[in-house]
Amino acid sequence: MTPIEKYYNKHKEDHRLTTRHGMVEYLVSMKYIHDFLPPGKEGFKIADIGAGTGRYSVALANEGYDVTAVELVKHNLDILESKHAKVKCWPGDARDLSFLQDNTFDLTVFFGPLYHLHGDAERLKAFNEVKRITKPGGTILAAYVMNDYSVVTYCFREERINGLIATGHIDESFHVQPSEEELYEYVRLEDVDRLNRLAGLERIKVFSPDGPSDYMRRELNAMSEESFGHFVEYQMRNAERAELLGAGSHLVDVLRVKK
Repeated sequence: MTPIEKYYNKHKEDHRLTTRHGMVEYLVSMKYIHDFLPPGKEGFKIADIGAGTGRYSVALANEGYDVTAVELVKHNLDILESKHAKVKCWPGDARDLSFLQDNTFDLTVFFGPLYHLHGDAERLKAFNEVKRITKPGGTILAAYVMNDYSVVTYCFREERINGLIATGHIDESFHVQPSEEELYEYVRLEDVDRLNRLAGLERIKVFSPDGPSDYMRRELNAMSEESFGHFVEYQMRNAERAELLGAGSHLVDVLRVKK
């Protein structure tokens, strides 16, 4: 069993996006996904690469879209398959989607794999596959986990920063330096920009789906429904503000495949 499989067998991904901080990420992401969906569903195809337990796949299939989901972890895929018979499910690695045809999908949701792939070369393998299966002119929504959220949350708040600097896991600019043993690779916006140039993809827009919500789990859980509704609206209205993009735990880059 791979480290990723061991992690997701224990980590309740299906539960995470139903917690309040996870709901902010989900609701804002779905708002942006819908911005790129046509009013008519006929013939519009969606791929969900790194689909997890199907939070997005199942919701979009329930709306009537033709959805194909690919997931690496069998435990997650089993949960996904139990939820919705109409989602076409495939076991697979984002770096090799050879079982999917070229130029098939109008929109590709790419929310998990880039968290766990180390280095530009591995990420470009996945991007090239996602580009290949997406139609020219189609849309890719690619998600990342952010460097500075990791430094503040896991290094300073947990008082691990001194040891991580001493071992070289954090460099002089406070950028996390991942190793193959680490599960996640964290990025800054300049890293995302570099990958776009290397992948030959055009940015439509970039947004933070969760903003400060991951820092505020306890506060969000204590809020009234009305206050929480205002918080979700706050994040939806501020998700693209440049000064806030790197502060959340996730970033979503909305990209167009060149015609």
